[in-house]
Amino acid sequence: MSVSPSVSTSAAASADSAVSAAPRTPTQADLLAFVRRTAADAGLIASLPLDPEGRTWVRLEGPGGSEAWLIGWPPGTGTGWHDHAESVGAFLTASGELKENSLAARLPADGWKTLELTEEIDRQRKLPAGTGRGFGRHHVHEVLNESTEAHAISVHAYYPPLPQIRRYSRTGQILRLEHVERPEDWQ
Repeated sequence: MSVSPSVSTSAAASADSAVSAAPRTPTQADLLAFVRRTAADAGLIASLPLDPEGRTWVRLEGPGGSEAWLIGWPPGTGTGWHDHAESVGAFLTASGELKENSLAARLPADGWKTLELTEEIDRQRKLPAGTGRGFGRHHVHEVLNESTEAHAISVHAYYPPLPQIRRYSRTGQILRLEHVERPEDWQ
């Protein structure tokens, strides 16, 4: 994986001025509006270095103290199953197409290592360019670029800034907590 330095974009900063002027906590709707505006910045999207081997990312300044990222996805890459702990979030595909697999249930925050998931808990959604979604705390999902030929690029925002990411493995209906990443692991 390649990591690029943090950047502040004038488009993201100016597009975000209405939200950042308010002293309130950003909502899912605020985060979704931010990722939508940021994804529309063609210059920013084109500036992301793309690596054929692994995901690339650039940290952005999000609204109201949120954490935001521009992420490049080579063909055939994905995140694996994970959640964003106590953070709410939003993401939008700026180019290409992503797929999100998610669970339609809120899992316990702590105190478990293995869960047996019920039937009909799985949700899938295709996210072509211009399509995004917001999500709440403890949202468990995986994001994939299923293309065999084209990169995808997306914009993500989380509030509060990610305190941790819990990584899971899944075999059939069994979900296992594998490890917990802290901000120092990915920044």
